[in-house]
Amino acid sequence: MMTAKFFLIIGSLLFLTGSLLAEDEVKKESKESKEAKEGSKDLVDFSTIKDIIKKDGLEDELKKKDEEKRKFLDQKKLKEMKRFNVPNQDTFWGFFSEYWLVKNATVLKWDIHKPDFELEKAFTSFLESQGVYEKKIKILLLDSAEIAHAALPGNQNEFIFILSLPFIKTLDLSKVEISILLFEDYIRIKKEFFKNYVLSKELESFLGSNFSEKGLDKKLIENHLKKYSQLLFEKGFSFQDQFETTKEMDVLLKSDLKIWNTYLTLLEKIDELSKKNELFKKYSQIYPSPELQLSWLRPKETIK
Repeated sequence: MMTAKFFLIIGSLLFLTGSLLAEDEVKKESKESKEAKEGSKDLVDFSTIKDIIKKDGLEDELKKKDEEKRKFLDQKKLKEMKRFNVPNQDTFWGFFSEYWLVKNATVLKWDIHKPDFELEKAFTSFLESQGVYEKKIKILLLDSAEIAHAALPGNQNEFIFILSLPFIKTLDLSKVEISILLFEDYIRIKKEFFKNYVLSKELESFLGSNFSEKGLDKKLIENHLKKYSQLLFEKGFSFQDQFETTKEMDVLLKSDLKIWNTYLTLLEKIDELSKKNELFKKYSQIYPSPELQLSWLRPKETIK
């Protein structure tokens, strides 16, 4: 009897366990089925939303916004890169000449108050009498004898002239004489003697480039600033440069003999000054021999 009862209890327990396991399995299947249905529901909802977005044109609008953002970032990057552009030949010389003037302001003393002699007006009028029009002229008076006069390279149709106040006062030059002197400097610039001396292959390849990645070659800039100074303070122009300039002046001014004779008188004054005044003893070093210029201009005497 004990044995039969024992087996009966064991059987009941097994039945109960099986029932519970079956119930858990049903619940598990029901849960998985529910989750699958919910997942399916989510998928359907997402597709519906996507269809609505497409229908309302919102997807195209988002793409448009992304494209605008990309273009904005590209333009911003390009604008940032442009900050490192080196001026090309057309705009470099004016900038570089002005930079040299700023660097040498203490020596040249061009940045002090001076009387307005209306030299730019007088010189512009003289240029027009020589058939030269629409030129932008800037004349800086120097309170220094370091440089008597010179023209610096500028941008296209722009010319920068520097003129020593002590020089023109010592010679007591008229506006016409000053204009002729500046016109001679104008001829030198037009013939590009200055540029040819300063410009190197390194500088030429540097112009118009971009240094955003490589960085600015400061040594290159400093070396060419020194070339400016060497030409204007020490070396000056060659005899060949001076000869070409003088012969061009001869041809251009001879149409008006009064002006041509004024040019001769001016050279005579400068020749005497450079020989007798210690303050301007370097003049013939920068502009070789006014005496030679006079010999090139005056008619050769014939032997009878």
